Amino acid sequence: MTLLGNGAVLATIKVDQSLHEPMYCFLSILALTDVGLSMSTLPSMLSVFWFNAPEVPFDACITQMFFIHSFREVESGVLVSMAFDRFVAIRHPLHYASILTHGIIGKIGIAVIIRAVCVVFPVPFLIKRLPFCHSNVLSHSYCLHQDAMRLACASTRVNSLYGLIVVIFTLGFDALIILFSYVLILKTVLGIASRAERLKALNTCLSHICAVLLFYVPLIGVTIIHRFGKHLSPVVHTFMANTYLLLPPLLNPVVYSVKTKQIRRRIIHVFQRRKNRV
Repeated sequence: MTLLGNGAVLATIKVDQSLHEPMYCFLSILALTDVGLSMSTLPSMLSVFWFNAPEVPFDACITQMFFIHSFREVESGVLVSMAFDRFVAIRHPLHYASILTHGIIGKIGIAVIIRAVCVVFPVPFLIKRLPFCHSNVLSHSYCLHQDAMRLACASTRVNSLYGLIVVIFTLGFDALIILFSYVLILKTVLGIASRAERLKALNTCLSHICAVLLFYVPLIGVTIIHRFGKHLSPVVHTFMANTYLLLPPLLNPVVYSVKTKQIRRRIIHVFQRRKNRV
């Protein structure tokens, strides 16, 4: 469903020339990121739940860890870019297309990817330096830095400190930028005289707000469970861990298909045309 939904969004944007606008370019990057995150996570999940093969080689675990954390960082950066897109569209509607050209969007996308790779690149080396001499059973059906780190039988202070710094200066900083963007957007919208125009402007932000909530709510939930839920059933930990990575890529295309009129119309048109052919 994740691959089908994001594939439908990407195909719709590619085919429909009217969707070749900055907002949908960022949406395409988000969809590609969701596909990448799913493809990084699902192989080990399916091997555990379908084939009862819970073992994973150490190097494969580190590789998966790198890609999962990288795609999460990219997704956070894309959500910030989309917040900036909505701010420009509402604050400077007449200059929207001239400010967010395809060249600028490409540079923003490259910057987001470079940032993600740079902050996650040290993680495999920080894990590889640790000795593992006791339990080697992970809590999740995929590899995360914080999950693998706790299995080490040596000090993990450097790993913990680096992980905390990355979270604060990437995900935390991104959240503050998104919040600040919406404060400015709300200030601009309240200055619009027409009530209908205010509602129309806010409506263009609903899909992005839902995507932000889908990203941060499971993240906060997993963090709280890890920190304060040690007494809870392992089922709760497993459910939250899988929700954390599976829910956003699954629901993002649904949200944008339902809330974005142009995408919804195009998808309905494609299905109707196929139905008529049948």
